[in-house]
Amino acid sequence: MMLLLAAGLLLAVATPRLLAADAKSKETTITGSMVCGKCTLHLTAECQNVVQVQKDGKTINYFLVQNYVSKAAHEPICGGSSENVTVTGTIKEVNGKETMTPTKIEVKKS
Repeated sequence: MMLLLAAGLLLAVATPRLLAADAKSKETTITGSMVCGKCTLHLTAECQNVVQVQKDGKTINYFLVQNYVSKAAHEPICGGSSENVTVTGTIKEVNGKETMTPTKIEVKKS
């Protein structure tokens, strides 16, 4: 009985750490040109950051989820400008579009 209790306690303590490590390991970094999905690309109904990455001769649009990181980086690109950026976050496909939840956006200085 004590062994079963100890195993349950160990599982309860270890599981959150394993899940956190798994989520962290799925973070990806992309580099490209960040533009406004509404003002520049005319692909979104509302202003939203989109990072365009060139891969195998194609342009891939990564639509950034509207969180505090994304919103803080939006003003310089709204209205038709662009910035070269490196973005770190988690990527998943939603409704046929690549979306990224950013944890860090760095503007590349020219």
